[in-house]
Amino acid sequence: MAQAGGRKPRSEPSFDIPEGSEPGRLDVRLSRNDRTGGAAQRKSGGASGSAPRSSGRKTSGGGRRPPRKRRSWLGRIVYATVVLGIWAVIGLAGLIAYHASQLPPIDQLSVPKRPPNIAILASNGTLLANRGETGGRVVSIKELPPYLPRSFVAIEDRRFYQHFGVDPVGIARAIAQNLTRRGVAQGGSTLTQQLAKNLFLTPERSASRKIQEAILALWLEHKYTKDEILELYLNRVYFGAGAYGVEAAAQRYFGKPAKNVTLAEAAMLGGLVQAPSRLAPNRNLKAAQSRAAQVLAAMEELGFAKPADVKLALAQPARPASSRGGGSQNYVADLVMDVLDDFLPKFDEDIVVATTVDAGFQAAAEKALTDELNAKGSRYNVAQGALVSMRPDGAIRALVGGRDYAQSQFNRATTAKRQPGSAFKPFVYLAAVERGLTPDTMREDAPVRIGNWAPENYSHNYRGAVSLREALALSLNTVAVKLGQEVGPKAVAQTAQRLGISSPLQANGSIALGTSEVTPLELVGAYCAFANGGTGVIPYVIANIKSATGTVLYKRGEGSLGRVIDPNAVGMMNAMMHDVFTMGTARKADIPGWELAGKTGTSQDFRDAWFVGYSGILVTGVWLGNDDGEPTKKASGGNLPADIWKAYMTTALKGEKPVGLPGMNRWRAPRPEAPAEPRDGGPGGLIGALLGEPEQTASALPPRPVPGARERGPSRDDRNFLEKLFGVGE
Repeated sequence: MAQAGGRKPRSEPSFDIPEGSEPGRLDVRLSRNDRTGGAAQRKSGGASGSAPRSSGRKTSGGGRRPPRKRRSWLGRIVYATVVLGIWAVIGLAGLIAYHASQLPPIDQLSVPKRPPNIAILASNGTLLANRGETGGRVVSIKELPPYLPRSFVAIEDRRFYQHFGVDPVGIARAIAQNLTRRGVAQGGSTLTQQLAKNLFLTPERSASRKIQEAILALWLEHKYTKDEILELYLNRVYFGAGAYGVEAAAQRYFGKPAKNVTLAEAAMLGGLVQAPSRLAPNRNLKAAQSRAAQVLAAMEELGFAKPADVKLALAQPARPASSRGGGSQNYVADLVMDVLDDFLPKFDEDIVVATTVDAGFQAAAEKALTDELNAKGSRYNVAQGALVSMRPDGAIRALVGGRDYAQSQFNRATTAKRQPGSAFKPFVYLAAVERGLTPDTMREDAPVRIGNWAPENYSHNYRGAVSLREALALSLNTVAVKLGQEVGPKAVAQTAQRLGISSPLQANGSIALGTSEVTPLELVGAYCAFANGGTGVIPYVIANIKSATGTVLYKRGEGSLGRVIDPNAVGMMNAMMHDVFTMGTARKADIPGWELAGKTGTSQDFRDAWFVGYSGILVTGVWLGNDDGEPTKKASGGNLPADIWKAYMTTALKGEKPVGLPGMNRWRAPRPEAPAEPRDGGPGGLIGALLGEPEQTASALPPRPVPGARERGPSRDDRNFLEKLFGVGE
């Protein structure tokens, strides 16, 4: 009942749970009195019979809920570890994503092309040298003996065929071994990671690079098969000494192709990649062999090699191939690279260049030069030399540009310009012959003066009237100078240039004595016209160029300078230069059974000593001297160069059928039985005194032409020959 004169009391709602109600549910009932009498109850403490409000929390059973238990310390650690692990994964993912963003897009990623290799072959197909940035050609894994690629797997990545590019097991093993050995004893990078680094990344050591390396390794494993990855690795890894790839390394250290290496050599190559500079067998053989033994042990453990084969390899460890002399074939390779652009300006794949060089001739030339210099170089104060040998058509058969390529890569055969001395005189005599003179034409061997210049013979003696054949055989300076004045220095220069001399020539009086500098290559090339019957040649070394797959990219055709000497003049020159062997300054170089011709040469103050000689099938020139121009101790064309020439030519002509010299027989002179006696009665005769034939050639000032020097013309008979040769009169 409501209270009189006041508001109706408010009843609080009841939250009692009736019997039979569903556990856990509260039946909230609000009566009319609850809605209207709430205020009165708040004042009186609640409606009669209502339960007082409890400050405690009730459980579903009507009792109080027990207090919450605190987590144990182990639980806290587990919880924190899980949370930290989640954040670490998130952070690592972000880090990987960041570094991946620094790489090119995966869909645009490709293995960069390997720089092309240039394999330079001898005429018989044997390798002379490799050129290019890698030092060797690309090889297929199928070409290699199975134990060669396995040696790399055994020592560098034994789980190569099991992992997916990154090897957690290998990393854990490497960490454990490094800790137990108290140092960095083993790396955790896989072969795929190493390849990724070589292909795409810099050598820097950083966490950033390692992350990128792992990303790229995963891409490689997705893109290529295991064998393809291993093949890429074998062709890209660095082995030291400028050798990239297993083929280059096998050639560099063992002098053989990779397909021919032994098990011991394969183990040495497999161990080399860890530290190429420190383990190079040509620098630290003991360390290289020790590392190879570790590789062999690993191969035996993994079943990659039979115990008996390993035992044999350990008993006979690999040794680097010794490089004979200075590796003169590299001079040939340098020449090939110098001229390659003329025939194949651009290429982006491996190429094979077949040369005209004979491997046997090259070895014989190197041996002849180095043996002579080793034996007599100090005595004559001669430090350097060069040899060029070619067929009469200009095909180079051997070329040695110095005493030792390892010590000096300067190619003296092709680049060094030196005074040829009397070896230049044949051009003077040819110019005279072409103007009507013959080998039997007489000239006066007597003192001569051109302005302030008065050249003399080496012996300081004069023979009076001599034939041209005798004057050339004995290399008389006075006659050569007089002939040069007769025909004119300009004509002499033009004659030499017509035969192939390309160096600038000074058309003055001293040109007759070879004071204008030339290279051995061009001088020998010019002599080819005498050996082949009068055709000028352009010396060449490249026969053809092919791609690695065999496609012909270049093939040399027929090419020459055309006829540069009349056949009759060729016969006269060959006859006169043949006398150099029979009665002149090159008698000691004669080879029985062969018709030979040539000319010795010695420059002023004995600075240069030359000999250029030829048969009907081979033309060879030798130069000796010092790079700084220091005078030798009387080294002359007739001693050391002639000895080298004979030693080489004897080997090169062995087994060949003798061939006559073009046109010589018509002008051949009877072979003297003994040398003529000198007029001054000196020991050994004049030829003995002139043996070696050094001459003083030129003054510092160019001589002035002698007025009227050409007024002395040929005899009537000679003029008749001139008419026949040129169709003109006097």
